[in-house]
Amino acid sequence: MTTPVVAIAYHSGYGHTTVLAEAVRAGAVEAGAVVHLVKVDEITDEQWELLDAADAIVFGSPTYMGTASGAFHQFAETTSKRWFVHSWKNKLAAGFSNSGAKSGDKLHTLQYFAILAAQHGMTWVNLGLHPGWNSTTASEDDLNRLGIYLGAGAQTHTDVGADEVHKADIATAEHLGRRVAEQARIYAAGRAVVGA
Repeated sequence: MTTPVVAIAYHSGYGHTTVLAEAVRAGAVEAGAVVHLVKVDEITDEQWELLDAADAIVFGSPTYMGTASGAFHQFAETTSKRWFVHSWKNKLAAGFSNSGAKSGDKLHTLQYFAILAAQHGMTWVNLGLHPGWNSTTASEDDLNRLGIYLGAGAQTHTDVGADEVHKADIATAEHLGRRVAEQARIYAAGRAVVGA
């Protein structure tokens, strides 16, 4: 059985997105992956090598002013060195974001991640969950309570600390980590069979 390697490349301004990154890591580890957390605003040459060697890269950022943070954008621009030589082609990619509002334009941030992945020739892994909290019998504690398909979204009030990230959003991020690790295992096994 192949052990997938998942890297989580993220920025966190106030700690809320770090909570989600750690949840994605926990889910991926639970599914049997080796996982590397990479803070993109502190990235080292060794961490770039970890990203290059990973089977999957999960992008994460808070949503600021309708898109990923400036620190994440700087990281994304720096990945153009990888783009030129197709370093990340055929890797898996996924994403997560947190904002203060229920919508908060997180979808735009996730679309930005998906386009970044597409530019690199990566294959996007979506959340794979139906929306939660969308009927009278549903609950705010449901997985995917914000009803996002593209990736994991979280909403945290702007006046609370990272310890107040909603438990359902943490569980949704863990689900994303498991899904990415499982898909990476399937993808790697398939490539081994066809000799790609």
